Amino acid sequence: MDRLSTLQILVAVMEAGSFSAAAKRLGLGQPAVSKSVAQLERHLGTRLFVRTTRGLNPTGPARLYYEHARQALLHVDEAELAARGEGAALAGVLRVSSPVTFTRMQIIPRLGPFLAAHPGLALDIVLDDRHVDLLREGVDMALRVGSLDDSSMTARRLARSRRVVLASARYIERHGVPREPADLARHAFVIYTQSRTPRSLKLRRGEESVQVPLDGRLTVSAAEGLREAVLAGLGMASISTWVFAEELARGEVVEVLGDWSQPPVDAWAVYPSGHLPSAKARAFADYVEQLLAPDAVAHGDIDSERPRRRP
Repeated sequence: MDRLSTLQILVAVMEAGSFSAAAKRLGLGQPAVSKSVAQLERHLGTRLFVRTTRGLNPTGPARLYYEHARQALLHVDEAELAARGEGAALAGVLRVSSPVTFTRMQIIPRLGPFLAAHPGLALDIVLDDRHVDLLREGVDMALRVGSLDDSSMTARRLARSRRVVLASARYIERHGVPREPADLARHAFVIYTQSRTPRSLKLRRGEESVQVPLDGRLTVSAAEGLREAVLAGLGMASISTWVFAEELARGEVVEVLGDWSQPPVDAWAVYPSGHLPSAKARAFADYVEQLLAPDAVAHGDIDSERPRRRP
């Protein structure tokens, strides 16, 4: 039994969810994948998968084996890169979880130079506003925007954006411009439920700080919905400038109460707990950091939480 190939097959089956999908991913025939898993089960003396009408379910031993196998393959990749030297090309698949709107606007249109620089590397970007379980879903790294709730995660802050109160120019024409935080009570807000405090707003000007309650009849769970609602003139929003960068530049969306500041919005690279980031993941995080640098707020400008461990 080729143990390295067996590790690769087991990891592929766990992440793809079926023998056929794993075979396609690896460029093998399905019988070869089934045979390899059967040999591994005999070698370990335990069953790794149970077939049901709903598909292929991994057992507890399979999940434990997968976590160690995935880490072992990562160490193999790192050893090969070290042996080849610093100029070695990145290869394989990098699976990245990332929020939908942020990635669509800030990352995907600008991936060309990264892919061109690493022709042997494939990117599998999972677009999801949820904070997925990285280990369970076979994700090498995640890009996350906002606060990190789990302090045990290994994370690296890539950039920081201003959070502002804004509305479409059309909304402002109909409802006027708020001059003070108290004026916000007269305006409709699009409530974004992914925010830590979706129905309140903390504003600061110098030593003065106020907490403003937000009122809105429209609630959305994804930034894509918030964008469309604001552009349609349905209300104001408190959101990162990353989400409306182009519209702000064109004047289609207008910032209000510009002399008041809010806590900034951070973009993070997050890695599975207890796992060292691969060279592929580190290279992609470096690239995203460079992409966001021109639009980022200097870290010293606004108080924020301290960055987590930086790998």
